[in-house]
Amino acid sequence: MKRSKNDDDGKSHKQRGVLVTVNGREHQFDIGRDIEPGMTLASLLRERLGLTGLKIACDEGACGACTVLMDGRAVLSCMVLAEEVDGHEVLTIEGLSKDHPIIQAFAEQSEPGYGTALQCGYCTPGFVMASVALLRENPQPTIEEIKEALSGNLCRCGCYAGIARAVLHASEEIAARGGQA
Repeated sequence: MKRSKNDDDGKSHKQRGVLVTVNGREHQFDIGRDIEPGMTLASLLRERLGLTGLKIACDEGACGACTVLMDGRAVLSCMVLAEEVDGHEVLTIEGLSKDHPIIQAFAEQSEPGYGTALQCGYCTPGFVMASVALLRENPQPTIEEIKEALSGNLCRCGCYAGIARAVLHASEEIAARGGQA
């Protein structure tokens, strides 16, 4: 059987690539070399880029620990194939400034009656990123809107009231800064 110049045991010589911007930096990955079939965005970020802020807890889209922003929208990175991020912008918790109002609010939340916004911290990056997406879309949410927006994220320590208060305080801080996070 005669092979064409593009055949190599039925595979094309042309390697497909993925170009993605992560935290403001462009990254090029080759499918088949850098990205295996079925690799998720969560694995790509953690294993190939060393961005371990996001957590892989359930690995089936049920807990929110792996939440990142893709083109400004919160996504569960364990449910997005790495191949699907070609041409997109991804923001992880490492891409936020250390003085971002949401990070500050989570760190400072300890109001009596509401508790802290973090305890063990495992769920925190997912909650922070979901909160960033919420406040970009709705800069002054009510407590009910915050609870609804974060309802896909789980906290095993039960810090929900403190987390909601932290997001509320972050929205107030962003408003005080003239809408700038």
